[in-house]
Amino acid sequence: MYYKVSKNLPKKIQLNRLLLIFALFTTIISCTTGDDDLSSRIDKSVNLRSLGDSAHDLLSDEKFTSINIEIAYVAGYAPNPDALKIFKSYLERRTFKPDGININLRSVESSGLAPFEIDEIVDIEKTTRTTYNAGDEIAVFIYYADGSNEDDEDSKVILGSAFRNTSMVIYTKTIEEFVAKPGNPSRKTVEAAVLNHEFGHLLGLVDIGSEAQSDHADSENDGHCTARGCLMRSSIEFGYGIANMLDENGVPMLDAQCITDLQANGGR
Repeated sequence: MYYKVSKNLPKKIQLNRLLLIFALFTTIISCTTGDDDLSSRIDKSVNLRSLGDSAHDLLSDEKFTSINIEIAYVAGYAPNPDALKIFKSYLERRTFKPDGININLRSVESSGLAPFEIDEIVDIEKTTRTTYNAGDEIAVFIYYADGSNEDDEDSKVILGSAFRNTSMVIYTKTIEEFVAKPGNPSRKTVEAAVLNHEFGHLLGLVDIGSEAQSDHADSENDGHCTARGCLMRSSIEFGYGIANMLDENGVPMLDAQCITDLQANGGR
């Protein structure tokens, strides 16, 4: 930007004009860089910690009074609306968030990396996630992937995974293929069960952030429950046996022992 000061004006007027131009230029610079400065000041690290580290913050209203859930889904793999209703209701029953739980959806382009290693999902989060903790609002990121996990087997598939303190992935294509098989439950039921189960891990279940108050942790599958029919059974996450646990009357509930764990850590 170029400004010209006439030499014919008195020196005092020229000086005042220069000061005015300098002030205007400074204002322009501050306006154009303000957003970048704000972005750089966001402490993203608090949302990128180990699984279970934010269990108490998600459960209680001691520090955060609301939850902001960002769901980034690959185009063509949008969440099931009815599954999201079940999911939100589950969170409202188990957490203290007087200012509410907000779920925001947005479509993103495919990474083209499927089938996925979990490290690739971590990298996708780095470039895709836009929502982080702000004030008294805690943020959660959920990625709806357009492919499967690379560790899937014929008899065992991974339907979802909680991989950080506020991060989850749902393997949407795998769920679609699973529910398409004759006799299996609907997309709504399976997706809601997986969402609830994986968020249960963010809430610290089982014994990964919310200390177990009784002996119900699965020694063969970390973070899971041994109680028959409990939402936190490993079969919900890994696919085997899930059809026997689900029906159109609803998804499995948390066992009383899991609920006790959450209540001991600030939840309902």
